[in-house]
Amino acid sequence: MQRDLILDGLRFKLAEQYRENPAGFLNLSKEAIDSALGREIVAKLRNEGHVEEEVRGKIRLTPRGYRAFQNDPLPYSYRAVTSQG
Repeated sequence: MQRDLILDGLRFKLAEQYRENPAGFLNLSKEAIDSALGREIVAKLRNEGHVEEEVRGKIRLTPRGYRAFQNDPLPYSYRAVTSQG
């Protein structure tokens, strides 16, 4: 569950960055870089071809990753908030 929330949040932030500047990189926090879970999530996205890493902790979505994000349903936490309002 925590893993999914972190993954959804990261993908949402990466997509936001991609829309602003597709060539720009997102700098991950030191905590995310040092976290085993954070490294696992980045590695999974990188292996799937959804992100590229300039240096450790500096990532951006690939066009493929952005298309995959657009096709995914909204994260559960976001759906719950928007359906209440």
